[in-house]
Amino acid sequence: MCLAAYVNGKREGRILEKPFSIGDNLAKEIARKSKTHSISYQMLDIEAELKMALNARESFGDDEVTQKMKEMGLERARTFGWDDTYEFTKAMGEMLLNKTRGDTPVVIVRPSIIEGTYKEPNPGWIEGFRMLDPLILWHGRGRLTGFPIDSNGVFDVVPADMVVNAMLAAGASRLSSARLKSGIEVYHVASSTVNPLGTADVFRFSLEHFRTFPYKDSKGMPTHIEKLKLFNSIEDFNSYIEQVGEASNGSTSQRFKKKLAEQSKHMAKMYQPYTFYKGRFDNTNTQKLIDKMSEEERKSFGFDVRSIDWKDYICYTHLPGLRRNVLMGR
Repeated sequence: MCLAAYVNGKREGRILEKPFSIGDNLAKEIARKSKTHSISYQMLDIEAELKMALNARESFGDDEVTQKMKEMGLERARTFGWDDTYEFTKAMGEMLLNKTRGDTPVVIVRPSIIEGTYKEPNPGWIEGFRMLDPLILWHGRGRLTGFPIDSNGVFDVVPADMVVNAMLAAGASRLSSARLKSGIEVYHVASSTVNPLGTADVFRFSLEHFRTFPYKDSKGMPTHIEKLKLFNSIEDFNSYIEQVGEASNGSTSQRFKKKLAEQSKHMAKMYQPYTFYKGRFDNTNTQKLIDKMSEEERKSFGFDVRSIDWKDYICYTHLPGLRRNVLMGR
C-alpha cells in the first residue's frame, strides 16, 4: 500500500519507519517527549470520529456543509497531532490496515513530496501540479517575491518513478521473504536524511532556470524575477505583503493587487506545515532494500535518492518537464 511520509504529522527530528496502531495519538506522543503532558489526551477512536463526522454532516445545511466539514476535519486532525485532514485520514487508514491484516503480509510505502520523474517514462514526466509547483511557478512568473519559509529547512522531494520502483522492489522482497507468513514493513521513500534538498536551494535553482528560460509577458518580453525573499514567520510575510501593496503604483488595479495579496496570504497559511516542517524521514529499511538488489536491478529499477543532483534535477529535468507536460510548453 502506498500512503505518505507526512502521515507522521507534527513529529520532529528523525522519524523511523514504524507503522501506526489503533488509538495512536500524536499530540500525546509529542507532549510526552517535550515533557508537557500535564493535560489528558484521549485515544483516537476511529469509529467515534466517523460517527461524529456523519452526525455533523446531517446537522449542516446544504449551503454550508462543505466549509463546515472542512473546518471540523481540520480541528479534529489538529486535536490528535496532525496538521490537516490529508495526513489524518492517511494515518487512520494505516491504523485500520494494521488492525485488520491478520496474518497477511503487508508492505506500506511512504513517499514524501512526489515530483516529476527522474528517468522513466522520460525525464521530467508529470501529470498536473504537485505540492511545490505552484510556489515555484508563481515565483517564475514574477508574482511571488517573498514567502514564509524556514531558510535552514529542507523540502523532502522524491521523483515519481523512484516511488514506483521502490513499491515494486518492496513487494517483490516481501513475497520472497522467509517471513512471508505475517508482519508489516514500512518504507520511507524520502530524501531528507540521505540527500537533503535545502528550502533556499529550491528557489535558487528555480531562479537559475527561469532566468535562463524565462516566461514571456503579453508583449513577448521575458519576465524579470529576483531572488525570493524568505521570511521566518507568516506574520512577517503578511506585513511585507501589505507594504508591497501600499508602495506599488502604475497601471495595476487596486482590486488585482488586493486579490494577489489575499492569494499570497492563503498560500502561506496552506503551506506552513511543510515550509516549516521539523521532521526528517529515516529510510533505513529502504536503503537495506537497495543493498539487497543486484547491480542490474538497480539500473533497471533504481530508487536511490542519494544519486540525485538536485540542481540538475530541478533546473533541467523537473521544471522543463512541468512546463512541457502540464503547461504545454509555456
